[in-house]
Amino acid sequence: MESILNFLKTDLFFIIILLGIILLLILYISNSIKLSKLRKSYKQFMKKLGKGEQIDEILKKYIDTVEKVEETQEELENYCNKLDENMNTCIQKVGLVRYSAFKDTGSDLSFTLAILDKYNDGIVLNGIYSREMSNIYAKPVKDGKSTYTLSDEEKEAIEKAINK
Repeated sequence: MESILNFLKTDLFFIIILLGIILLLILYISNSIKLSKLRKSYKQFMKKLGKGEQIDEILKKYIDTVEKVEETQEELENYCNKLDENMNTCIQKVGLVRYSAFKDTGSDLSFTLAILDKYNDGIVLNGIYSREMSNIYAKPVKDGKSTYTLSDEEKEAIEKAINK
């Protein structure tokens, strides 16, 4: 133990420590130079990759664009969902029955037309034709049924519309 302490007090130990520090300083300077060259090379590479612009600026612009597209997509999805909801109450089912209301008329000029939405709500129109006049009657339809008495032709038109 005493020999180690004596060695630590000698000039030789001091010279070895000094050489070690100098070697570490040379390695540090060398690494700093290499890192500086690498950074410069990286910046040039990024400029070439970005066609004169910094690649990080291009990426920031791209991210902004993607965020705007995502917002627009969300707005479009909401709009489409509203359209889907509105479509349920639009005319989706139609049933038509032609018939002869009176024996003295020649053709099937009378008709019954059922117009329904997705939920089988709507109206049934009954057009009765005779030689002297023509009348059209409308009856409301809720869930495929009406609170008014329906003729056979009106029932048939509603069934045709529902089964389409």
